[in-house]
Amino acid sequence: MERVLSRFGGIFYAAMRVVLALIYMAHGLQKVFGMFGGHAMPLHSLLGVAGVLELVLGALIALGLFTSWAAFIASGEMAVAYFRAHAPLGQWPIENHGELAVVLCFAFLYIASQGAGRLSVDAARR
Repeated sequence: MERVLSRFGGIFYAAMRVVLALIYMAHGLQKVFGMFGGHAMPLHSLLGVAGVLELVLGALIALGLFTSWAAFIASGEMAVAYFRAHAPLGQWPIENHGELAVVLCFAFLYIASQGAGRLSVDAARR
């Protein structure tokens, strides 16, 4: 079983990268365009800038283009989001509803360290 799973590791990694990026982008769509029950924020506001970052970086991560840099910046943006918006509401992520910010922060940090993988624009450019 382990050998079968490792054979598909590149596909699973690409799927994880794309799904995480799309979830991240959905939050940007909420902030920039008011989609998915969100509210459009002025682009010059902190939340507007966060929304633009989530859209652009999410698209880059999903495509696998400049992935390490995009994921590293996205990881930092999620850390800032956690400490600015969630941490003041409680000590633990489960209490302050910051679980997604923490998970995305560390997932993007992992992606930044590993690169885009075989199934990406970055790999095609090499």
